[in-house]
Amino acid sequence: GVPVVALAHTQEDVAETCLMRLARGAGVDGLAAMPDRWQESGITWVRPLLAVSRAELRDYLAGLGAAWIEDPSNDNDRFERVRMRKAMVGLRDLGLTAARLSVVAGHLAQARVALDQATGQAAARCLTVQGNALRLDHAALATEAAEVQRRVIVGVIGRVARPGYAPRGAALQTLLTRVQAGQPNTLAGVRFQSTRTGAWFFREYKAVADTVCGVGALWDGQWRITGDLPAGAEIRALGAGITLCTAWRQAGLPRAALLASPSLWEGDTLLAAPLAGFGAGFGAIPLFLADHYQQSILSH
Repeated sequence: GVPVVALAHTQEDVAETCLMRLARGAGVDGLAAMPDRWQESGITWVRPLLAVSRAELRDYLAGLGAAWIEDPSNDNDRFERVRMRKAMVGLRDLGLTAARLSVVAGHLAQARVALDQATGQAAARCLTVQGNALRLDHAALATEAAEVQRRVIVGVIGRVARPGYAPRGAALQTLLTRVQAGQPNTLAGVRFQSTRTGAWFFREYKAVADTVCGVGALWDGQWRITGDLPAGAEIRALGAGITLCTAWRQAGLPRAALLASPSLWEGDTLLAAPLAGFGAGFGAIPLFLADHYQQSILSH
């Protein structure tokens, strides 16, 4: 029942996080200042002290006569943040103060916003939704800046495979290279496939082959089956049931995408596979809205 939670991260937390991520070779997203407000699990989370130093916070509390507890782990060198905090003492004479690093992180946060806007616009030009797949326009994507291309692909993976941590590093670069070459690839439970009629991103069948839920739940975290649903029925990936769907080609989707599409089963009996054109009176509705898919591509 708590609507808002305030976290006590300060200016030094911003600076230390920036340096820690710099040491890991992070890009704009990693180096940008931590957000001061976001929604998660029905709660608004805020960080109202990001522009306040720890010294200012302690002085303020002391002026109120308030007591506080210092976490003993703040002096434990086993933690990377503590080691970075101590290293910052030697950087102050070079002008790399917590305040200055916090300002730089703020500038990068503004750059991130601009990149997000460019990525959303690129997604609208490059992507269309069809069933449980995203169709990618290779030529349109190739005209975008390299960083925007990367963000579009990361966004696609996050939406198709449900929001989560974005893939990074060599695996993502390999996928980008294969996408540009029109070669198939799989990453984070998402399959990329290039065909004569277009390029596709969709859920990998192996990633959902064992995913089962009741008719009142979201299958794979994002699909509902609609219609006159028997109480004991289950939603599963279509899989081998596609052999019963004689009209699946009319869906205009790759066969591999349909294998990973939601279907309704009663025991071993296939009742409906809406995206594969099987089972009159049933439908499959995604949690996301197709009309707003490109706009939500960054919400992973």
